Amino acid sequence: MIRYFKLEQGRVLEVPDGDAASILLCTDLVEADRLLLVNQYQIDEHNLNSTMDRDELPRVELDTNHLAVIFKHPQRYNAKDNFVFHINSIGLFLYKERLVVIAPGEVAMFEGRAFQKIQNLQMLFLKILSACVAHFYGHLQVINDIANEVESKIIKSMENRSLLQMFSIEKSLVYYVNAISANGRVIERLKANAKNALTDGLSPEILEIVDDLAIENAQCLEQAQVYANVFAGLMDARASIVNNNLNVLMKRLTIINVVFMPLNVLASVGGMSEFSMMTGSKPGNWYIPYLSFMVGLTVIGWITHVILQRFEQSATRG
Repeated sequence: MIRYFKLEQGRVLEVPDGDAASILLCTDLVEADRLLLVNQYQIDEHNLNSTMDRDELPRVELDTNHLAVIFKHPQRYNAKDNFVFHINSIGLFLYKERLVVIAPGEVAMFEGRAFQKIQNLQMLFLKILSACVAHFYGHLQVINDIANEVESKIIKSMENRSLLQMFSIEKSLVYYVNAISANGRVIERLKANAKNALTDGLSPEILEIVDDLAIENAQCLEQAQVYANVFAGLMDARASIVNNNLNVLMKRLTIINVVFMPLNVLASVGGMSEFSMMTGSKPGNWYIPYLSFMVGLTVIGWITHVILQRFEQSATRG
């Protein structure tokens, strides 16, 4: 699907057809759209396929009549992704009088405060790249919040489910660091080609946006690296917490088993009929020896528990 837009009074407005449009937003391309972009706008078919390949590396290419940029941006997170954050590619093809944007359908384009007071296509081109960097920022905050929630579950967990979720988050962060770093190389390449005749050079104001974009991407990369290093460094500690929780549970179960072991032995000696015979209780007075027996079992269990606590405290001190 191809949607058409134009710049008017500093804003990006949608128009019904391509005659008055200087901006093309292409999403969920069908074969007819692909032929139009290749034949009419002379977009290289390899570059066109690269915009739909999430594994494609970001890059900048100077073609005969346009500047082609493949950039990375995070895919919108879905609950079905199971804590795996994916990355998509977006393609921007800047001509002297036209900008073609090829993006996945889930990307919200030309929305927000950043897309106001747009002076020309060059500024819009850079604002789209800046929006991709801001999108990474937002996802990093979400990842941090999710990781904190998963960590709170790991503290009480005795299963590997929460630990596997943390592994997925750590893996996603590694891909994020790689994508943001590759985007930074694209931005540096744009700065190096700022005076290219294809785009009539970049004005001082546009160059300032490029510098700001480079700083934003560098800060985003640094934040992603910090998160990745922290998560990786604490992964062994989280695994140890899960193992320790399981050990604590086994210790408690062992204590319960030890406490009830002598009680089971005493209760199983003979049977209730044998106990009645040994106590010589009459039919009307059966509750007296049985009640005394239950009180005796309770006292023995309590004494056993106290002895085990003393052993545990002495072992802890040692």
